[in-house]
Amino acid sequence: MVGKGTLTVLNLAGLNKMLGRRAFSTTKAMAAKQMTVRDALNSALDEEMTRDERVFILGEEVAQYDGAYKVTRGLWKKYGDKRVIDTPIAEMGFTGIATGAAMAGLRPICEFMTFNFAMQAIDQIINSAGKTFYMSAGRVNVPIVFRGPNGAAAGVAAQHSQCYGAWYAHCPGLKVVSPYNSEDAKGLLKSAIRDPDPVVCLENEILYGVQYPMSDEALSSDFLLPIGKAKIEKAGKHITLVAHSKAVETCLEAAKELAGKGIEAEVINLRSLRPLDIETITKSVMKTNHLISVEQGWPTCGIGAEILARMMESEVFYHLDQPAVRITGADIPMPYAKGLEAAALPRPEDVIDATKRLLKVK
Repeated sequence: MVGKGTLTVLNLAGLNKMLGRRAFSTTKAMAAKQMTVRDALNSALDEEMTRDERVFILGEEVAQYDGAYKVTRGLWKKYGDKRVIDTPIAEMGFTGIATGAAMAGLRPICEFMTFNFAMQAIDQIINSAGKTFYMSAGRVNVPIVFRGPNGAAAGVAAQHSQCYGAWYAHCPGLKVVSPYNSEDAKGLLKSAIRDPDPVVCLENEILYGVQYPMSDEALSSDFLLPIGKAKIEKAGKHITLVAHSKAVETCLEAAKELAGKGIEAEVINLRSLRPLDIETITKSVMKTNHLISVEQGWPTCGIGAEILARMMESEVFYHLDQPAVRITGADIPMPYAKGLEAAALPRPEDVIDATKRLLKVK
């Protein structure tokens, strides 16, 4: 027979065991290292330059100034003038030099202060880097990375706020990645540097200083993320939200509020724009029967337009309970005024309103 005191001891033992497990779980969560997107990119560059002496960086202010956004911080002091090269303000020229170096067997990383400036070099990116492998009948690889901030920043107006995701994803011969958080940034950039083909890495200036948790695996120098594979950031069963870069944050914020109303949204972080991970999107939509794509770029011929077209052309069409919807940036040059700029980009409330309309809830 067990007495009252014995039960108390047993209960305390059980409580301690439970608290021990909980404390372990909490400690593990708190111990996850936080890292900014900027530092994750810097880590990727440093690790790949250490791993392969053919890797070098060139661009405006990447060396002595440590980069316009400090992504290349410390690399010039560590690797010297031959591997971290400051260039003149001449995108067409230094992009051509980088492309030629790749053809000759090196692995250049060509940084643009912003992808808006890369318009000066788009001939080199598409015609020289993107098409040479095909036009040489596979004899000449061009292992080069074009990277820098893409899309809307803050208060820099129409000529400095464009998203080039759809521009480059349109072109066969290029691979295009668009990281959201720190793990994305590190894993995708490292894979891009090791890739035998040209990769365009579209980063987001607003996210550079944001901290995200990094797993032990992501902190390893062997960490890679496959190009062409999306990630389900949040599982759900009622609707699928597909986005890339900062629009993933918009979807996650919307999904959090929708969850409070009993709506479970599945959020897919594309990570890669070319190739697109259509398989992950397809499986999700066949489960949720509803689809919204979200992007900061313009609507016409955009990433969302491509995703919706692929869904319409496939078996997924028959699984949709409502027409799929795009939420995009406004179809105008980016306004300079702060209020208008905010209104020109997708907001969580836009995603919430569209979700409610599709699901026919108030």
